Amino acid sequence: MALRITDICINCDVCEPACPNQAIHQGETIYEIDPARCTECVGHFDEPQCQAVCPVECCLPDPERVEDEAQLRAKYHLLTGTPPP
Repeated sequence: MALRITDICINCDVCEPACPNQAIHQGETIYEIDPARCTECVGHFDEPQCQAVCPVECCLPDPERVEDEAQLRAKYHLLTGTPPP
């Protein structure tokens, strides 16, 4: 499932450059994650990088965007232009 950033975000700026899919951007008040670009770092890393670097643990699964690993991997291939195995 795509991740989301909750309102406890402190705008520390560490998540945006850590995202390999460029899914994170500054919103009106806090950072936001574009669910169309979020793969939870599947295909890039073993864990979501925004979660790994967030000092307040505000990057959480988005219950409105449930995706399994196969769907996340397909999104990764679409975003990177790499053929699926």
